[in-house]
Amino acid sequence: MHRLSLFLTMFRNGNAEAEVSGSADAVKMATNMLPSSPSPSPPPTSRSLQAPTNAARRLLDAASSPQRRHAHAPAQRARPAAAAFAREIGACVRARRWGAACEAFAAMRAAGPTPDRFLLPQVLRACAGAGASRLAAAAHALAAKGGPGLADDAVVGNAVVAMYAALGDVDAARAAFASLHEPDVVAWTAVVSAYANAGELDEALGLFESMQASGVRPDVISWNTLVSGFARNGDLGAALHLFDEMRLRGVKPRVSSWNCIISGCVQNSRYDEALGIFQEMCETEMPDAVTVASILPACTGLMALGIGKQLHSYVVRCGIKLNVYIGSSLIGMYSECRQFAYARSVFSAIDERNVTVWNELIQSYINDGRMDKAWEAFNLMQEDGLEPDIVTYNSFISGYARTGQKELAYELLSGMANFSLKPTVISMNALISGLHHYGLCADALEAFRYMQLPNREAKHWSFHDNNSPIQPNGTTITSVLSLLTDLKLHRFGKEVHCYALRNGLTSNIFVSSKLVDLYGKTGDMVSAANFFQGIRNKNVVTWNSLLAAYKHNRKPEVALKLFYEMLKSDLLPNLVTMHIVLLSSGMTMALRYGRELHGYINKNWFGGYPDTLATALIDMYGKCGKIDDARLVFECTVEKDIAVWNAMMSCYLLHRMPRDVKRLFKYIEHSRIQPDHVTFVILLSACKQEGSMEEARSYLYSMEDLYCIKPTLKHYTCMVDIMGTAGLLEESLELIQKMPLEPDACLWSTVLKACKLHSNLEVADKAAKALFELEPNNTSNYMALSNIYANNGLWDFTDSVRDAMTEQGLHVERQCSLLYLGTNVDSFEAGVMSHPAFENILNAWKDVASRMEQSGYAPQDNEPYCNVEVDPLSCHHTERIAVCYGLISMCAHEPIRVSKNFRMCKECHSSMKFISRDKNRQIFISDGCTYHHFSNGSCSCGDMW
Repeated sequence: MHRLSLFLTMFRNGNAEAEVSGSADAVKMATNMLPSSPSPSPPPTSRSLQAPTNAARRLLDAASSPQRRHAHAPAQRARPAAAAFAREIGACVRARRWGAACEAFAAMRAAGPTPDRFLLPQVLRACAGAGASRLAAAAHALAAKGGPGLADDAVVGNAVVAMYAALGDVDAARAAFASLHEPDVVAWTAVVSAYANAGELDEALGLFESMQASGVRPDVISWNTLVSGFARNGDLGAALHLFDEMRLRGVKPRVSSWNCIISGCVQNSRYDEALGIFQEMCETEMPDAVTVASILPACTGLMALGIGKQLHSYVVRCGIKLNVYIGSSLIGMYSECRQFAYARSVFSAIDERNVTVWNELIQSYINDGRMDKAWEAFNLMQEDGLEPDIVTYNSFISGYARTGQKELAYELLSGMANFSLKPTVISMNALISGLHHYGLCADALEAFRYMQLPNREAKHWSFHDNNSPIQPNGTTITSVLSLLTDLKLHRFGKEVHCYALRNGLTSNIFVSSKLVDLYGKTGDMVSAANFFQGIRNKNVVTWNSLLAAYKHNRKPEVALKLFYEMLKSDLLPNLVTMHIVLLSSGMTMALRYGRELHGYINKNWFGGYPDTLATALIDMYGKCGKIDDARLVFECTVEKDIAVWNAMMSCYLLHRMPRDVKRLFKYIEHSRIQPDHVTFVILLSACKQEGSMEEARSYLYSMEDLYCIKPTLKHYTCMVDIMGTAGLLEESLELIQKMPLEPDACLWSTVLKACKLHSNLEVADKAAKALFELEPNNTSNYMALSNIYANNGLWDFTDSVRDAMTEQGLHVERQCSLLYLGTNVDSFEAGVMSHPAFENILNAWKDVASRMEQSGYAPQDNEPYCNVEVDPLSCHHTERIAVCYGLISMCAHEPIRVSKNFRMCKECHSSMKFISRDKNRQIFISDGCTYHHFSNGSCSCGDMW
């Protein structure tokens, strides 16, 4: 699809609705009919159609030597024979059977006839389509030796330029262009396409301007060529600018013009923008077959099944032929959306299938986990006369690696030699990403190391050719950085960063975005922000990485501010962007901000919410205390996957509604939706809220028995939490010893929390010891143990824990509370009194404290921030300051929403209950551990947090 403008340029009277495809075997057969010779160098520049190189001349002479001709046939027979060959070549070119056309041309030369000025452009076109550079040189030689009738023919000259452009030989295309006496718009467009296809956009733009300066007016195909070049190379802004300029200069865009922009967006994974441009196109133009085949991958990338189905319906209604391009795109879309029956139905409806279509069917079976059917399709493809290509093998390698069957993946890498194939960097990328997906991170890193070694030797697998290393590309580095991010290997990530710098890979936008993600996810926000600032051509993926990094590091308010900066840079947010900022809005309880985002989604995502956005909206409304709004989004989501059900169940769980959680699970069972491991984490947490241990055990056992889901550490942690809350600490230790998994820090911190609840110092010491071994630098573990000692009056032990923190150089993060007023955020950090309304806030607190004393409750720590420097581990009551500011700055009876980065203390909890009753205000506070909804003197947590 991305070569559309090139073919329009090369052959203006041809049909440009399909991509180049051809038979490599046919090309080899055609080439083998001629004596072998080295590949020709670019023709020299001259003022007439230049002669070919000596190598090409020998190739031509050999093809036309008397020994290869029917020397004794009468001359009259040559003309009918030439006409027959011309008909055959013309038919093959019209059918885009490039290999067959090349074979017919080679047979024609062996028989003696020479193509004339009408046939030769078609021969040149076939050579370009088949990628047959040697045969192309021979055809060029014929044009040069054919006398003025061929050498000076404008159509032949244009075809030579276009042929070299299609073959990617920029120098030869420029030299052929320079030999033309008066290049017309076709020749200019062809040479512009050569530079645009090579990514030399400045040169392409310069030639385009030179064309106009020479008096040649660019037509719509010329504009398409330039627009397509910029769009394919990721400079969508420049492409859209050129598109607008084309219209301003009176050149009406055709459907092909829109196709150039859409295809460029899709090739750069800018799927949201592709759909937006497609929607704009549909207001004035009818999509054609190329449009449909171009936009379907965007539906695949966004998992927009509804839009994909509408496009499929459009193809059927309009009678558009289901060719291999539309067919393969539809199969891929249905397969990725797990609609495998539809995918196979489309495959059955395609009359002429090529390897690409078979590969899509094989990939469909692999995605469905039916490897036996995939191999059956593999065999049927060969029975159909088609040989598997590198894509076929890469699909199987990825499929086996993603399911942990690494030995079979290695075997396939070695077995490529049976079909004269060699593993490429794409093969290694499929292996590395597949191993990473299954969790075989060490094997993935070993594959990354192994691919770069000369004279490779491995214990279990090897390549057919072990001598030459495979150079990693941007996709390889992106996969490895993703792996290191998951493992939190900051130092190794820096080493890969250095490798990318040395090899010029940091200019790849996906590599640079993943580096931002790596530094952010490993807590190095300084490096993440600095590297982000150094990226020149930031796109939405880059911004998403930085936004996600701040959200991950519990700085959602920064993410929301950066989102506005992103909008100012004229970038449109995509689905991932909206997901991040919605979650950030929920974390900060920025309800008004979230509502504005909801409105934007309604305007820009026609046809209903994608499941990803539905889950984020439900989460946002739930955390902002709007359970009814969350339920409305849930009910308005037509096609709910399990993630949407889980989001609604989590919302009920957040609001202490365990019965509603279980009610939704019953709907899941009746609707035959397959629950996942997250569903059971929510169910077990609901059982904890109800204190129903036996019911929790039954859910844990049913996971594997009924749903074939093996319990993970999260499920065992939930059971330990239930037991610990019930005071069964010894029993929880027994469960930890019996479970088939090694306990992690999260599990031991759950035990430690239960020890604080029940003042069990013996078990607390065991849990703390395990925690310090697993996470020696996590300050929250020290704080938890210190608080347990303090609650039991063991001040010496409390001081020893704090001394240990000081010795290790550990510092406690400053406590901070955030209050959102509309779309503005007010931050209240412990020890910082620079807020402009601070005096008024203090007066409001004093008034509240006085009323509390009158009611019989005297609050402690009347002065805020009084012990910040003395005791950084104690609570500094920043949420009290935030709530008091809400009282004096918000309308009466308007709910106050505050988020805090530390667990709320008992003192603040009691104060919030009093304020909610005394002021008749709804107060919502999220403290990073529990969600608190204060109303009429009580809290939704039941005083257990």
